[in-house]
Amino acid sequence: MSGSQSSLREANRARVVEAVKRHGGLTQVELTGATGLSAATVSTIVKELLGAGMVEVRPAVRSGRRAQLVTLAHRVGLVAGVVVGYRQMRVAIADVTHEVLAEQTLPLPAEHRPDTSLDRAALLVVDLLERVGADLEELVAIGLGLPTPVDASTGLLSVRGVLRGWDGVPVAQVLEKRLARPVFVDNDANLGALAESTVGAARAYHDSLYVRVSHGVGAGVVLGGRVHRGVGGTAGELGHVQVDPGGRICGCGSRGCLDTVVGVPALLEPLATSHGNLTLRDLVQLAETGDPGCREIVADAGATVGAVVANLATVLSPQCVVVGGELAETGEIFLGPVREAVRRRTLLSQFVPLEVVSATLGTQAELMGAILLALQSTDVFENADDGRGNQ
Repeated sequence: MSGSQSSLREANRARVVEAVKRHGGLTQVELTGATGLSAATVSTIVKELLGAGMVEVRPAVRSGRRAQLVTLAHRVGLVAGVVVGYRQMRVAIADVTHEVLAEQTLPLPAEHRPDTSLDRAALLVVDLLERVGADLEELVAIGLGLPTPVDASTGLLSVRGVLRGWDGVPVAQVLEKRLARPVFVDNDANLGALAESTVGAARAYHDSLYVRVSHGVGAGVVLGGRVHRGVGGTAGELGHVQVDPGGRICGCGSRGCLDTVVGVPALLEPLATSHGNLTLRDLVQLAETGDPGCREIVADAGATVGAVVANLATVLSPQCVVVGGELAETGEIFLGPVREAVRRRTLLSQFVPLEVVSATLGTQAELMGAILLALQSTDVFENADDGRGNQ
């Protein structure tokens, strides 16, 4: 009987830790709702965790009232988030409350190589740790995001040709060798979905889509509160949905994929004669400041992306579509056409209409997702238990 009670106590304790770990910080009232445990049980467990040094409690305000916010103790460890894109890399160091302590962005050359890029990532992680007065011993794990489907079990890119030069490279193992710390890798859109569904715009929903529109288009699918990756991590690859059967050949080898229609080369080509050589950042800034040609290009891209999102939404029936990435920074210029296409093409429930909203975390979503991936994939919290599990 005592064994059963001990198992139940540990299971309840784990539920409280997981809730705090997932959300970064909750009041005891919020913990009661998140775990389904009684207020008395939550209070007892919080006291135990506080005594073990696993959590910290600090004053907070909720709905105008004073409350005690429960967060995981900083001493438990640090994690790193690394997002490697087509033309830039972003690295951050964060603590177990999701707070980013240091961050840096590094430009990358076109078609950058994996060995050089991962070397740079390792050096940046070490440099940022030094900035916050920490060393590698305090780093628990690294979350790594890539702009391509990734098989999380092997760390290998699961679709050839999308990120040139990276095929067949076990990226997680390569970075692990450089830093001697566990590395967890995923597609960047999945990381955006993880972040927005955990601490962002889709936090209140069990089923959501995260659509990232940047140099290419990707989507992260959240079903039942968990990211759905599919076989080989290929779920949500909107950029490789065919929209023009007679169109250009995509990097994946197919013809007329969405990426060939709304990817950066396709967006900038019509503007070359009138605007010269632009970058994606130039396009976004010019659209925001009212340039009619750039606004037209962005709006057309929104309508095209929205039509594909509508098809996915019709199949999955999510509660919310969150739109992120650089093009989403133009606000309603891009989001309006996406929303209109979804409205016209999706079977909308009269009881629970589908919401299409901007990402709360903006272009930080993928980096925060990498941080959350590292936190949720490691047993740091159990390791910090200091052997109290059998008490």
